[in-house]
Amino acid sequence: MSQWLEQVIARGEQANLTGPRLQALTALKQQRWPTRKSEAWRYTSVTPVEQLELSTESAAPASPTKIAGLDSLDLVFIDGVLQQQLNTLSLPEGLTIQALTTLNTEEHSATALFAQIKPAHHLFGLVNDVLAEQGLIINVAPGADITLPVRIINLSSQGKESHVRVVVRLGEQARLCVIEQGEGQDPCLHTYFAEYQIGAQAHLEHYRLALHTGKALQVGGNHFRLLEKAQLSSTLVAFGSDLSRLDVDIEHAGEHAKAKFNAIYLLGTGETFDLHSCIEHAVPNGTTEENARGIVGDRAKAVFNGRIHIHRHAQKTLAELNNRNLLLSRRGQINTKPELEIYADDVKCAHGATVAEIEEKALYYLLSRGISRSQALIMLNFGFIQELINEIPNAPLANWLHDKLRHKFSQMEVK
Repeated sequence: MSQWLEQVIARGEQANLTGPRLQALTALKQQRWPTRKSEAWRYTSVTPVEQLELSTESAAPASPTKIAGLDSLDLVFIDGVLQQQLNTLSLPEGLTIQALTTLNTEEHSATALFAQIKPAHHLFGLVNDVLAEQGLIINVAPGADITLPVRIINLSSQGKESHVRVVVRLGEQARLCVIEQGEGQDPCLHTYFAEYQIGAQAHLEHYRLALHTGKALQVGGNHFRLLEKAQLSSTLVAFGSDLSRLDVDIEHAGEHAKAKFNAIYLLGTGETFDLHSCIEHAVPNGTTEENARGIVGDRAKAVFNGRIHIHRHAQKTLAELNNRNLLLSRRGQINTKPELEIYADDVKCAHGATVAEIEEKALYYLLSRGISRSQALIMLNFGFIQELINEIPNAPLANWLHDKLRHKFSQMEVK
């Protein structure tokens, strides 16, 4: 066991945890620190976590990035501390938001809501169970249509460690849009896990913007449970850093549920991003579409492990999984592993993965038309990911992400 993990366990023992958090601490004591022999971490090293030097000094407060044209309810965490007083916010009817720190009574204890949807095998998920003292409980009343997006912003400072937890519950026929945005580039450690219960015939529009770069270390997860006829539309946009890892779990717990998950990752020189997804079809008549596309720069490393599990009674399931990658350098690495595990016989499923380089003929064609090489490369690469950006229903967010990705790519080296 690593020294860092021992310190986490010691902090948990001093906190007098109860309920699911105590169960997480017990499970954490039995966990092995990931190595190259650990299947879930075979291609991603957690050494940067052990080498991180934390600071006790106060860091200069960062300010959240504004998105032009986006009208949203912004909830800001700086180094894991919520900056707003929630009781001063004017919320739409049917939407309630509570901070974990305000739920003290046992019958409404926030800790009782932990790990109801998130699987127990995620190591850093257990760490978050134990250490997360700040976070949000978001409830949408049955039938409520919340048109104002909720934007949860996590800003990380140099030398700081933060752990944030979010639980979202949508009632029957409710609608909500949630944007989760994380930023930071200096040496720091941030874990953020969110659990979503999507009620019958409810609809969730979800975005995870994992934009930590440089020396920042981020590990997190999004975990969804879909009840009957629930709909999920989730989009992930991620950059790379010294360590960037995200686990996504989608459970079809009710019939006729639909899930669509799109992922875009853009990795600069020497950066790492690791995406693990698991789709559980436990009941019949479920539909899943997952598309992940990555652009990987010089000496960068991308890891994709996508799994769709069709249970024995999940007949009439439609599921498709695709992972496409573009290498900007022969020194970049892509480790992709799409998986189908099917135990039902009346299903339609497909999966695939590709790794390619920029076509020289296409590049030559643009150059011959007087377009500069740098502009031509941007055009070709954005053609690769533009389809997923165009599927984002929120126009201001899509425009902002387009500019953000374009700026990121302009800083990348193509060799």
